Amino acid sequence: MNTSVLPSVAEDSADEKRDITLLKGAGVALIAFALLATHDALVKSLVGIHAFQIAFFVFLFSFLPFSVLLAVDPVERSLRPRNPVLVGLRCLFTAGSIICGFYAFSVLPMAQVYAMLFATPVLITLLSIPVLGERVRLIRWVAIIFGLLGVMVVLNPTATTLSIGHMAALLAAILGACNSITTRKIGDTEHSVTLILYPMMGNVLVSAVLLTFVYQPMPGRALLVCALIGLLSVAGHLLLIRAFRMTEAQFVAPTQYSQIIWASIFGALFFNEPIKSTTVYGTLIIMFSGVLFIWRELTASANRPVLRTRNMRMSGGPPLPPVESDTDHVADHSVTDGQDK
Repeated sequence: MNTSVLPSVAEDSADEKRDITLLKGAGVALIAFALLATHDALVKSLVGIHAFQIAFFVFLFSFLPFSVLLAVDPVERSLRPRNPVLVGLRCLFTAGSIICGFYAFSVLPMAQVYAMLFATPVLITLLSIPVLGERVRLIRWVAIIFGLLGVMVVLNPTATTLSIGHMAALLAAILGACNSITTRKIGDTEHSVTLILYPMMGNVLVSAVLLTFVYQPMPGRALLVCALIGLLSVAGHLLLIRAFRMTEAQFVAPTQYSQIIWASIFGALFFNEPIKSTTVYGTLIIMFSGVLFIWRELTASANRPVLRTRNMRMSGGPPLPPVESDTDHVADHSVTDGQDK
């Protein structure tokens, strides 16, 4: 019997299992982004309610299930931040990004908002140069240029009057990028649970202050919708965490673009939103920019974590190494690595 073929058979079996796991991880990510797109559509459906008010109740209903998960977590850990100033700054970036995003979704077509939010990886890379001292090589500069070009095509400033909604979407992307850079700076020293807990608390507190300026009585149905939005947010992000644990990030990252499909479907069915050609072309350019980022990461190192794309609205930042033993427990997930070697 020729036993030399046995290692080859074992390797083929291992590769097949790995491929199945990768596909499952990408499938979980697709479900997660579908839930998050539904989350955004429900935010848009709350017509006549101020974005600050929506944000407060969504944050509140998101914080409650997370608190339950934290309470039943058997792992004991210190929740005291090691970098309180930067953690506090990150809380402000998180709350500002989410609130601006909520406002943008309430006044703009969903596809336009997504296209502008997809510029976040480009902004993270730009900020990583002065803040983190990282080098950006030629391929990344090409990707940055294409990403910015795509945003300009979507905005189409020569034919479209830019509104506060457009400014809010861009500000959401900028604050999301600042959030990720801050996370990257403190990620090696702060526990992942700390990086989720404090931004969630900050979201509630900041939106509570803003709520005092705009509050109006809400019907019970609107409160139920806010509760559903909060649950979808938690469920979507937990599924994304699961996806990133199941497979390499390069197989998860492109699934974010599926949100454009959901935005088109929801916009056409429920909000009477026609898809403009500039939005389609600009989104394709931004997607090409994202593919360049991913390709650069894959060719730079097969072992280094690659591009992460979605700004986690309840916390943000890349997957973090465990500071304390937090494996298989509540954890953070991702936006963009931004590193270039």
